Amino acid sequence: MKLDTLREQLNALDRELLEIAARRQALATEIARVKGELGLPTRDFGREREVLMRAGAHATELGLPTGLAESLLRKLIHASLATQEQARVSAQGQGGGQRALVIGGRGKMGRWFVEFLASQGFAVEIADPVGPAPGFAHRSDWQQGELDHDLIVLATPLGTTAAVLESLAKRRPRGLVFDIGSLKTPLRIGLEALVAAGTRVTSLHPMFGPDTDMLSGRHVIFIDLGDARAVADARKLFAHTMAEQVVTSLDEHDRLIAYVLGLSHALNIAFFTALAESGEAAPHLARLSSTTFDAQLDVASRVASESPALYFEIQSLNAYGDDPLRALEAAVARLRRIVSGRDEAQFVGLMTRGKSYLDGRSAMRAQT
Repeated sequence: MKLDTLREQLNALDRELLEIAARRQALATEIARVKGELGLPTRDFGREREVLMRAGAHATELGLPTGLAESLLRKLIHASLATQEQARVSAQGQGGGQRALVIGGRGKMGRWFVEFLASQGFAVEIADPVGPAPGFAHRSDWQQGELDHDLIVLATPLGTTAAVLESLAKRRPRGLVFDIGSLKTPLRIGLEALVAAGTRVTSLHPMFGPDTDMLSGRHVIFIDLGDARAVADARKLFAHTMAEQVVTSLDEHDRLIAYVLGLSHALNIAFFTALAESGEAAPHLARLSSTTFDAQLDVASRVASESPALYFEIQSLNAYGDDPLRALEAAVARLRRIVSGRDEAQFVGLMTRGKSYLDGRSAMRAQT
């Protein structure tokens, strides 16, 4: 009976914690409204630091681990920022009753854009053979009906996007058009066809997944196809989010993405392939753990859970995709030679140069 009583008390405390979190979220919404009126940014890193330092001090006074307090407050801060960002996007969005068509709007990223645009006041229509989504207008074939929308978003598979772009160019839509493909060189002909047709067109690459609820620290890449107005209009859609905006050319995008996505994906695919083919049974390895192995295994597990078709497209359709694969192959071969040759000096050199490179990257990110 004493155990049951204690558990009931614990349940009551859990509910109180959730009620407090709900009140905190309500305050976050009000803070977003006030910040919007004052023209203040959503995120205040100085304020976050104060909150976390105060949490650590209170935890020490209460006899709690400071790590627990900071972890809890970080999650609450993230939730508050997500609430504030969504409130600001809704209040100051660019839709204003304009009409948007999302081709492929029933896909994961397509649905993200449907919700994102709807939150900004766009009247969103979905074009997708999969079927309608509750609350949104729908057509199964984007080519059936008028294309008089203010905005057309292509959230179609990369392998079909080029053909859709070329077909769109023949229709000469009056609104802004952009795709959200992970690669751009395979879309060159279709994008250039839209430019030649006089359509306002740019190309986006949202560097996040469909489960993203807050864009702080996330990047959205905008491809400049020679229409400054199109790029500016697309950027306005994210003006009231905390996303970091990057404008680049089509070729530079794919050259960099070959490393940012291609190399990182390949490294993890090679990692779990080596494990799977090592002859070491998974149950045996499951009993072992190390900080580095567990962290790498976590990333590799997430990669292995992604769409093989999409990842194959990223590897095979990028005109610059072979460069990082050859670099990875050379790096592994070099590491093997150094280890086989018991060359400690060369090994130390690899580690030292790697640390210097990564430290420099971290410093540059901190500055931006």
